[in-house]
Amino acid sequence: MMIKNMLIGLSVVILALMTGCSEKQDTIKLGYIDPLSGPFANIGEHVLRELQFFVKDVNDRGGVLNGVKFEIVSIDGKANPQESLIGFRQLVDQNIQFLVQGTSSAVAGALTEAVAKHNERNPEKAIVYLNYGAVDPVLTNDRCNFWHFRFDADADMKMEAMTDMMAVDSTIKKVYLINQDYSFGHVVSRASKSMLGVKRPDINIVGDDLHPLGKIKDFSPYISKIRASGADSVITGNWGADLALLVRAASEAGLEVDFYTQYAGIVGGLSAMGEAAADRVKQVTMWHVNSGGEASDALTQAYRDQFPKADDDLFFLSLKHAIELLVMAINETKSVDPLLIAKALENSRYEGITGEVYMRADNHQLMQPLYVSTFKKSGGDGVTFDVERMGIGPMTDFVTQAENTHLPTTCNMERPF
Repeated sequence: MMIKNMLIGLSVVILALMTGCSEKQDTIKLGYIDPLSGPFANIGEHVLRELQFFVKDVNDRGGVLNGVKFEIVSIDGKANPQESLIGFRQLVDQNIQFLVQGTSSAVAGALTEAVAKHNERNPEKAIVYLNYGAVDPVLTNDRCNFWHFRFDADADMKMEAMTDMMAVDSTIKKVYLINQDYSFGHVVSRASKSMLGVKRPDINIVGDDLHPLGKIKDFSPYISKIRASGADSVITGNWGADLALLVRAASEAGLEVDFYTQYAGIVGGLSAMGEAAADRVKQVTMWHVNSGGEASDALTQAYRDQFPKADDDLFFLSLKHAIELLVMAINETKSVDPLLIAKALENSRYEGITGEVYMRADNHQLMQPLYVSTFKKSGGDGVTFDVERMGIGPMTDFVTQAENTHLPTTCNMERPF
């Protein structure tokens, strides 16, 4: 009996040791859900490269928690809310604690609700949502939740910077609005009318079109409407193929208007627009390849060196902010517990390559400088790097500092503690 009890005791000890080994975190998994097929696959694949770039940098520096490395688990969300929710369930089944997503605010709206509900029901398996690019303001206003953090500026913040520039340009008389028919496109349309109405009430809004997301193959009918309106400027929140096809159609029709955008610099944009973008296409971003400074230039070149065959460039500096602040939170708390990480993230700040960035605790919106730029032929002052090797790159028009992008929030954050 004594021997039997000893064997049982030894079995318990061995089982405990085995369990401890199985629970030891070999890697920290980042679940990435974005389009890897369909009309926006090139963007999802590009962002995945950017995420790999930043994760590799952290892993090469030794990872976190004395050597634990990050691992990316990518899932094709097809830029579709329903498909992305299926992907989210896959992350839940794999006990992945960190979700990275940013292509499409419609998807983000579905995911932030799913994350909140899942965490409420399963606090022991909570997930932190790192949003690098879905910029519908509602995500950090009425639909804010404790587990969601946005690292890009929201659409209203970007439009505030863009319309500040437009307000001092006396040559702008007539503006045409054309946007994708979903939450983000509606925000850009609404903000354009509201902000220009205050800053430049003399500007006429001569058109306001919404079109299906990723469904239009020929934008020439819209270009005809823009020409007929007499517009000298176009504001669009379009991205991906919808932006490239729009600008290409304008070029082919010989329509000379300025395009004010948020996503002209995303992969595929410049190669599709070609020389038509020079001096015509503008963008507002958190950073661009010609932002300037030794650290910025080094980052641009390092990405090119890692992906020499991709012929694309960094765009989402927000991904770097997300990863760096996550690393700081993990090392600070000495944990990967989602609740501890979220509490650390909502008070986080660090010195990035564009200056200090910091998270607003009241709505989990990252504050950072914003750049308004115009695409110019490369080689001149301020245009050291072209984009996609097209001989065209962004040149800074002006910079809005982080503290000047604070906007009121309607977020009423409910915290699980």
